[in-house]
Amino acid sequence: MKALKITVLANGPYRVAGARQITQLFIQPNAQGLSWSYREGKAFPLQEEGSLLCRCGHSANKPYCDGSHQTTGFDGRVEATRADYFQQAQLQEGPVAALSDAEKLCAFARFCDAGGQIWNLVEQEDAASVALAVREAEYCPAGRLKVWDIQSQKQISKEPDTQALYLLEDPKLHCSAALWVKAADALDVEGDKPYPVRERMTLCRCGASANKPFCDGSHASIKWQDGL
Repeated sequence: MKALKITVLANGPYRVAGARQITQLFIQPNAQGLSWSYREGKAFPLQEEGSLLCRCGHSANKPYCDGSHQTTGFDGRVEATRADYFQQAQLQEGPVAALSDAEKLCAFARFCDAGGQIWNLVEQEDAASVALAVREAEYCPAGRLKVWDIQSQKQISKEPDTQALYLLEDPKLHCSAALWVKAADALDVEGDKPYPVRERMTLCRCGASANKPFCDGSHASIKWQDGL
Protein backbone atom coordinates (compact mmCIF):
# COMPACT_ATOMS: atom_id res chain seq x y z
CA MET A 1 0.00 0.00 0.00
CA LYS A 2 1.31 3.42 -0.92
CA ALA A 3 1.72 6.09 1.71
CA LEU A 4 -1.35 8.30 2.08
CA LYS A 5 -0.03 11.84 1.91
CA ILE A 6 -2.11 15.02 1.97
CA THR A 7 -0.69 18.43 1.13
CA VAL A 8 -2.56 21.66 1.80
CA LEU A 9 -1.75 23.90 -1.15
CA ALA A 10 -1.43 27.62 -0.50
CA ASN A 11 -4.90 29.20 -0.87
CA GLY A 12 -5.77 26.20 -2.99
CA PRO A 13 -6.96 22.59 -2.85
CA TYR A 14 -5.77 19.49 -1.06
CA ARG A 15 -3.35 17.35 -3.04
CA VAL A 16 -3.96 13.73 -2.08
CA ALA A 17 -1.50 11.02 -3.07
CA GLY A 18 -1.60 7.30 -2.33
CA ALA A 19 -5.39 6.80 -2.45
CA ARG A 20 -7.48 5.20 -5.17
CA GLN A 21 -10.88 6.53 -4.14
CA ILE A 22 -12.83 8.74 -1.80
CA THR A 23 -16.27 7.68 -0.60
CA GLN A 24 -19.36 9.46 0.64
CA LEU A 25 -20.25 8.57 4.22
CA PHE A 26 -23.64 9.54 5.62
CA ILE A 27 -24.14 10.12 9.36
CA GLN A 28 -27.15 8.05 10.39
CA PRO A 29 -29.28 8.93 13.46
CA ASN A 30 -30.87 6.48 15.88
CA ALA A 31 -34.53 6.46 16.94
CA GLN A 32 -33.88 9.46 19.19
CA GLY A 33 -32.42 11.44 16.30
CA LEU A 34 -28.85 11.27 17.65
CA SER A 35 -25.82 10.40 15.50
CA TRP A 36 -25.29 6.65 15.75
CA SER A 37 -23.86 4.97 12.65
CA TYR A 38 -22.52 5.52 9.13
CA ARG A 39 -23.79 4.53 5.70
CA GLU A 40 -21.55 4.53 2.64
CA GLY A 41 -22.62 6.26 -0.55
CA LYS A 42 -20.97 6.88 -3.90
CA ALA A 43 -17.24 6.36 -4.43
CA PHE A 44 -15.18 8.77 -6.52
CA PRO A 45 -11.92 7.66 -8.17
CA LEU A 46 -8.58 9.21 -7.30
CA GLN A 47 -5.18 8.95 -8.94
CA GLU A 48 -2.66 7.29 -6.66
CA GLU A 49 0.08 9.61 -7.88
CA GLY A 50 -2.01 12.62 -6.87
CA SER A 51 -5.46 14.20 -7.11
CA LEU A 52 -6.66 17.70 -6.24
CA LEU A 53 -9.69 17.94 -3.93
CA CYS A 54 -11.73 21.11 -3.44
CA ARG A 55 -10.98 23.01 -0.23
CA CYS A 56 -12.75 26.31 -0.91
CA GLY A 57 -16.24 24.81 -1.14
CA HIS A 58 -17.07 26.36 -4.53
CA SER A 59 -15.94 23.84 -7.13
CA ALA A 60 -18.58 22.86 -9.67
CA ASN A 61 -16.84 19.50 -10.00
CA LYS A 62 -16.74 18.35 -6.37
CA PRO A 63 -15.07 16.55 -4.80
CA TYR A 64 -12.39 17.63 -7.26
CA CYS A 65 -10.89 21.10 -7.55
CA ASP A 66 -11.89 23.07 -10.67
CA GLY A 67 -9.88 26.20 -9.91
CA SER A 68 -12.75 28.12 -8.30
CA HIS A 69 -10.51 29.15 -5.40
CA GLN A 70 -8.72 31.48 -7.82
CA THR A 71 -11.85 33.54 -8.57
CA THR A 72 -13.82 33.45 -5.29
CA GLY A 73 -11.31 35.22 -3.07
CA PHE A 74 -10.75 32.09 -1.00
CA ASP A 75 -8.54 32.66 2.05
CA GLY A 76 -6.97 29.30 2.68
CA ARG A 77 -4.45 30.30 5.31
CA VAL A 78 -3.89 27.56 7.87
CA GLU A 79 -4.14 28.89 11.41
CA ALA A 80 -4.66 25.73 13.49
CA THR A 81 -2.09 24.98 16.15
CA ARG A 82 0.60 22.44 15.34
CA ALA A 83 0.55 21.14 18.90
CA ASP A 84 0.00 17.39 18.99
CA TYR A 85 -3.14 15.78 20.38
CA PHE A 86 -1.88 15.33 23.92
CA GLN A 87 -0.75 18.94 24.16
CA GLN A 88 -4.29 20.04 23.25
CA ALA A 89 -6.37 17.53 25.21
CA GLN A 90 -7.86 17.91 28.68
CA LEU A 91 -8.26 14.82 30.86
CA GLN A 92 -11.45 13.95 32.73
CA GLU A 93 -11.12 11.05 35.17
CA GLY A 94 -14.03 8.87 36.19
CA PRO A 95 -14.10 5.89 38.60
CA VAL A 96 -13.28 3.30 35.90
CA ALA A 97 -12.39 5.20 32.74
CA ALA A 98 -10.88 8.53 31.79
CA LEU A 99 -11.67 10.74 28.82
CA SER A 100 -9.16 12.87 26.94
CA ASP A 101 -10.82 15.64 24.99
CA ALA A 102 -9.17 18.00 22.48
CA GLU A 103 -12.21 20.23 22.06
CA LYS A 104 -10.66 22.42 19.35
CA LEU A 105 -10.71 19.43 16.98
CA CYS A 106 -14.51 19.04 17.10
CA ALA A 107 -16.14 18.59 13.67
CA PHE A 108 -19.72 18.60 15.03
CA ALA A 109 -20.58 15.02 14.06
CA ARG A 110 -22.32 14.59 17.46
CA PHE A 111 -21.62 10.89 18.05
CA CYS A 112 -20.70 11.91 21.61
CA ASP A 113 -24.31 12.81 22.50
CA ALA A 114 -26.01 9.40 22.70
CA GLY A 115 -26.76 7.86 26.08
CA GLY A 116 -26.54 11.13 27.96
CA GLN A 117 -23.24 12.31 26.45
CA ILE A 118 -19.78 10.79 26.72
CA TRP A 119 -18.66 13.20 29.48
CA ASN A 120 -21.38 11.81 31.75
CA LEU A 121 -20.82 8.21 30.68
CA VAL A 122 -17.19 8.15 31.86
CA GLU A 123 -18.37 9.25 35.31
CA GLN A 124 -20.26 5.95 35.68
CA GLU A 125 -18.92 2.65 37.01
CA ASP A 126 -21.10 0.18 35.10
CA ALA A 127 -19.65 -1.68 32.13
CA ALA A 128 -22.48 -0.64 29.79
CA SER A 129 -21.78 3.07 30.26
CA VAL A 130 -18.06 2.61 29.74
CA ALA A 131 -18.67 0.50 26.62
CA LEU A 132 -20.94 3.19 25.18
CA ALA A 133 -18.33 5.85 25.93
CA VAL A 134 -15.74 3.77 24.08
CA ARG A 135 -18.08 3.37 21.10
CA GLU A 136 -18.75 7.09 20.94
CA ALA A 137 -15.04 7.91 21.03
CA GLU A 138 -14.36 5.43 18.23
CA TYR A 139 -17.14 6.89 16.05
CA CYS A 140 -15.87 10.46 16.50
CA PRO A 141 -14.42 11.22 13.05
CA ALA A 142 -12.21 14.08 14.24
CA GLY A 143 -10.31 12.06 16.83
CA ARG A 144 -11.23 14.60 19.48
CA LEU A 145 -12.10 11.96 22.08
CA LYS A 146 -10.20 9.00 23.51
CA VAL A 147 -11.18 6.71 26.39
CA TRP A 148 -8.59 5.29 28.79
CA ASP A 149 -8.60 2.59 31.44
CA ILE A 150 -7.87 4.17 34.82
CA GLN A 151 -6.07 1.17 36.27
CA SER A 152 -3.77 0.30 33.37
CA GLN A 153 -3.62 3.86 31.97
CA LYS A 154 -3.96 2.36 28.48
CA GLN A 155 -6.28 3.61 25.76
CA ILE A 156 -9.30 1.35 25.38
CA SER A 157 -10.98 3.15 22.47
CA LYS A 158 -9.43 1.81 19.28
CA GLU A 159 -7.93 3.91 16.50
CA PRO A 160 -8.28 3.08 12.77
CA ASP A 161 -5.29 1.38 11.21
CA THR A 162 -6.66 1.16 7.65
CA GLN A 163 -6.18 4.14 5.34
CA ALA A 164 -9.39 5.68 4.00
CA LEU A 165 -10.85 8.96 2.77
CA TYR A 166 -14.49 9.95 3.24
CA LEU A 167 -16.76 12.81 2.26
CA LEU A 168 -18.95 13.18 5.33
CA GLU A 169 -22.62 14.02 4.77
CA ASP A 170 -24.99 15.07 7.55
CA PRO A 171 -28.64 14.54 6.44
CA LYS A 172 -29.96 15.31 9.94
CA LEU A 173 -28.66 18.88 9.63
CA HIS A 174 -29.32 19.07 5.87
CA CYS A 175 -25.69 19.79 5.06
CA SER A 176 -22.44 18.27 3.90
CA ALA A 177 -19.57 17.99 6.35
CA ALA A 178 -15.83 17.43 6.58
CA LEU A 179 -13.24 15.46 4.66
CA TRP A 180 -12.52 12.52 6.97
CA VAL A 181 -9.00 11.13 6.77
CA LYS A 182 -8.06 7.83 8.39
CA ALA A 183 -4.50 6.68 9.02
CA ALA A 184 -2.71 9.18 6.81
CA ASP A 185 1.08 9.15 6.68
CA ALA A 186 1.54 12.90 6.29
CA LEU A 187 -0.33 16.20 6.44
CA ASP A 188 1.94 18.71 4.77
CA VAL A 189 1.46 22.41 4.09
CA GLU A 190 2.91 23.99 0.97
CA GLY A 191 5.66 26.39 1.99
CA ASP A 192 5.16 25.83 5.72
CA LYS A 193 5.62 23.29 8.51
CA PRO A 194 3.70 19.98 8.38
CA TYR A 195 1.06 19.08 10.95
CA PRO A 196 1.45 16.16 13.35
CA VAL A 197 -0.43 13.22 11.89
CA ARG A 198 -3.29 11.77 13.91
CA GLU A 199 -5.09 8.47 13.30
CA ARG A 200 -8.29 10.41 12.55
CA MET A 201 -8.49 13.89 11.10
CA THR A 202 -11.39 15.94 9.75
CA LEU A 203 -10.36 18.57 7.22
CA CYS A 204 -12.47 21.55 6.17
CA ARG A 205 -13.99 21.36 2.70
CA CYS A 206 -16.61 24.13 2.93
CA GLY A 207 -13.96 26.86 3.13
CA ALA A 208 -15.48 28.49 6.21
CA SER A 209 -13.56 26.93 9.11
CA ALA A 210 -11.70 29.29 11.42
CA ASN A 211 -9.37 26.41 12.31
CA LYS A 212 -8.06 25.49 8.87
CA PRO A 213 -7.00 23.05 7.66
CA PHE A 214 -9.25 21.28 10.18
CA CYS A 215 -13.03 21.33 10.27
CA ASP A 216 -14.61 23.34 13.08
CA GLY A 217 -18.26 22.58 12.27
CA SER A 218 -18.85 25.76 10.26
CA HIS A 219 -20.50 23.70 7.51
CA ALA A 220 -23.45 23.20 9.89
CA SER A 221 -23.98 26.88 10.64
CA ILE A 222 -23.84 27.92 6.97
CA LYS A 223 -25.78 24.82 5.80
CA TRP A 224 -23.13 24.08 3.19
CA GLN A 225 -23.98 21.41 0.63
CA ASP A 226 -21.57 19.80 -1.79
CA GLY A 227 -24.31 18.93 -4.32
CA LEU A 228 -23.17 15.32 -4.63
